Amino acid sequence: MRRRPTAWRLGLTFSAAMLGQSEPAHAQDGGDITVLDKILVDAESDEILVQDGYVAKKDRIGTKIDTPIARIPQAVSVVTQKQIEDQKPRTLNESLNYTASANPNSFGFDTRYDAFFLRGFQAFYNGMFRDGLRQYNGASAWFKTEPYGIEGVTILKGPASSLYGVSGPGGIVNVVTKRPKEEQYREVEMLMGEHNRFQAGLDASGPVNEDGSILYRFTSLGRNSDTDLPFYPDDKIYLAPAVTFKPDEDTKLTILGEYSKSVTGGTAAFYNSGGTLTNLYEGDPAWNDFDQTQGRIGYEFEHRFNDVLTVRQNLRYNAVDSDIEYSGHYPSGPDLLRYWGHYTENMKNFVVDNMAQFEFDTGPVRHTAVAGVDYAWSDYDAGSGLSYVSVDDIKAAPVPYAGGQEMNQVGVYLHDQMEWNDFTLFASGRCDWVDTTSTAADFTQSEQDDSAFSGRLGLSYQTESGLTPYVNYSTSFSPNIGFVYDDIDSDITRVARPTIATQKEIGVKYEIPDHNATVSAALFDIDQKDGVVFDASTGINKQRQLDLNSRGIELEASASLDNGFSFIASYTYLRVKIERGAEGTVGKELSATPNHILSLWGHYQFENGTLEGLGLGTGVRVASSSYGDDTNTFKNDARAFVDASLSYDFGYRNPKLEGVKLQVNAKNLFDNQKTICSAGYCYRDEGRSLFASLRYRF
Repeated sequence: MRRRPTAWRLGLTFSAAMLGQSEPAHAQDGGDITVLDKILVDAESDEILVQDGYVAKKDRIGTKIDTPIARIPQAVSVVTQKQIEDQKPRTLNESLNYTASANPNSFGFDTRYDAFFLRGFQAFYNGMFRDGLRQYNGASAWFKTEPYGIEGVTILKGPASSLYGVSGPGGIVNVVTKRPKEEQYREVEMLMGEHNRFQAGLDASGPVNEDGSILYRFTSLGRNSDTDLPFYPDDKIYLAPAVTFKPDEDTKLTILGEYSKSVTGGTAAFYNSGGTLTNLYEGDPAWNDFDQTQGRIGYEFEHRFNDVLTVRQNLRYNAVDSDIEYSGHYPSGPDLLRYWGHYTENMKNFVVDNMAQFEFDTGPVRHTAVAGVDYAWSDYDAGSGLSYVSVDDIKAAPVPYAGGQEMNQVGVYLHDQMEWNDFTLFASGRCDWVDTTSTAADFTQSEQDDSAFSGRLGLSYQTESGLTPYVNYSTSFSPNIGFVYDDIDSDITRVARPTIATQKEIGVKYEIPDHNATVSAALFDIDQKDGVVFDASTGINKQRQLDLNSRGIELEASASLDNGFSFIASYTYLRVKIERGAEGTVGKELSATPNHILSLWGHYQFENGTLEGLGLGTGVRVASSSYGDDTNTFKNDARAFVDASLSYDFGYRNPKLEGVKLQVNAKNLFDNQKTICSAGYCYRDEGRSLFASLRYRF
């Protein structure tokens, strides 16, 4: 096993090099000292996602136009910067734990991938977006999100292809990268905890020149850590520079970059025997590293010509290289023998989105329209080797070519946002053309051309009391990268057909007057054709396609009140039925999909009195029982997890310590470890995890 780098020291180096001391602000006149009000320094830029505590106000993702979230006639959830800071998620999956209809816990403890479901549908292949651009994942080379490098997550529920092209039935998860701020901002954070976790982070931003026409941001993180699993690390180096050029009020160019290298375990599973999860960890200490290197570079350009026309171009190139060492056991008579695998994959993609925004009136109707053309290219190649001899044998063996795929996509879209009195009508339409070239392990090639029209109609009405009922109808289209099995007991594969879906949704949003609080409810019905799922009933993960129907109810609330209390609450009722699938599954419910999911998180900050500066947070996540396989022959138990946080802001008591905050977070506080089975294969939850952080922000 390769020696892991002491990555966390990198953060210390940057901290020492980039940041200096600053004196506390005070004023003095004739001996009298005036104590200034407490200065709040926020990490978020409020550039494309405007937020206030736990409440998101305005976002660009639902419409490609800066729009109040309450007026978007579709369910939208947001994980804000404040929620991320209070809960300290270690992965994107963890950041979605308190979001309605999001299920990031179907595969137990596994930090290798951000594998989550939205409204019962897989969203990790066709639902990942970053800064409004599709983030393509390969078969196993997935782009990983570092929570320290983002300022929020927007979850647009249901089909969204009318604006974004390739996307899944359940919706999209858009990660918002930290962007340059106009005011000076600096932060150093040290974190340590269970499993020898050591982490250092630096985040610095502000103007470069006196007139503020050039802004910068530099975010970095280094981590060395073990985990709940033996010889399964969680190490990372993360560097994310960003620069904004603003020559005038009408023109802006922001360049966003990232370099990240991580090492996790290559095997996260325990041995399954006859449908039962054992305590035998599949990993081999001599062969268990998952090395991943990823990078991205891109820009966002915007120019406003006049009151009518604004043009934007968003562009990004990113790539990821994965090298996975894994192992497992297989029965041989009364004994268990071991096998070793070596999988390599590189994934490259390029995407550019060109759009023009028009603002005009037709009589009493106010229009904000967007017309655009985007292009996306992706390419991956994989190698896969297997040995039943020894670790030395797999190390010495070359990795045979296992296949690859190249995809080109062109999309043309139009969206018109019409406002008349208190009504808002959304009408969106898009045409996509996709050509895919797939290369099999024997280097034979096959080509596939797909095209589709996607649309969305949505209507909302905003009352004087803040209540906004809405309805919408939307569709999605997603060509699938990879191969699938029609018969999982055979080795015959075919290129996956595109996934299409339609949704009917009715809901209501309520902004409570005179309070920073929102409540929403949604009722939805989604039909999906040719969705891609993993089936591990043979002991090896294989992809297959099926038709599903998802129906459910979502209730969600968020608030950050003046008295220091903030909370998030959500409840989801969900039933996902298999309409077409493997033999014996038709008419059954999709496995690992609980019918009821409830989550509640509350945080209270003492603003005065004896406990001034103390912060207390706690949350509970409850999921009802679910089926462990798609034939519904056995069930997973209901599960409940409790999280907590305890913090102290030293600046409340001592102005000289303004910006210094100590925080302790607990995940799964009561160490509730249970088994979760999906498609007949079983996984184990992570146990309790405790860690403390010390942050200085100035």
